[in-house]
Amino acid sequence: MRVVNFSDARNHLKHVIDQTIEDSDYTIISRRDSPGAVLMSLDTFNSLMETVHLLKTPANAAHLAKSIEQYRAGQLVHEKLTDA
Repeated sequence: MRVVNFSDARNHLKHVIDQTIEDSDYTIISRRDSPGAVLMSLDTFNSLMETVHLLKTPANAAHLAKSIEQYRAGQLVHEKLTDA
């Protein structure tokens, strides 16, 4: 994570965007008397939105947590995938 003030972000926007994408990270753009903002790559944003979607309902979150527990306990079922 990197923090850049608004003036530097504006004056070097291409570099700030390129660096954010290259680092697969996010950049906080701070402003003196106003709330800041976050800049992230589209891939990072899409990944975040997918996670939010998967955890949106308590039932989905519980199912995923149970699956992770089963994985960690070695309770795996291997199945061969076939083309339909």
